[in-house]
Amino acid sequence: AGAGCYAATKFRARQKWDDSLDVWACHGIGGTIGVIATGVFAAPFVNGAQGLLYGGTHVFVAQVAAAPIVAVYSFAVSLAILKIMDRIGGLRVSEDAERGGLDRAEHGETAYD
Repeated sequence: AGAGCYAATKFRARQKWDDSLDVWACHGIGGTIGVIATGVFAAPFVNGAQGLLYGGTHVFVAQVAAAPIVAVYSFAVSLAILKIMDRIGGLRVSEDAERGGLDRAEHGETAYD
């Protein structure tokens, strides 16, 4: 999962997507890899479920089917929350505030001169 997250952070940087905390790369991609890996590595002596490595397919199929459902749900809920926030107070600061520094524009002080 770590290699997948690292590759996704590099991909995001090349695409110049605005995700400074790499939420998509770390949580989205890492979580998806983890969900699918659960279907592969689920061990019957841990929780009774049999992953692919132990001859079971049910858990793997369920995990693979759940991954896009969770992605679509997460996207839809996040989009709804962002739309509400944008209507209430806006999501972006002005270009002048961004250029001048958010410490000064948002808090009236600066951390570094």
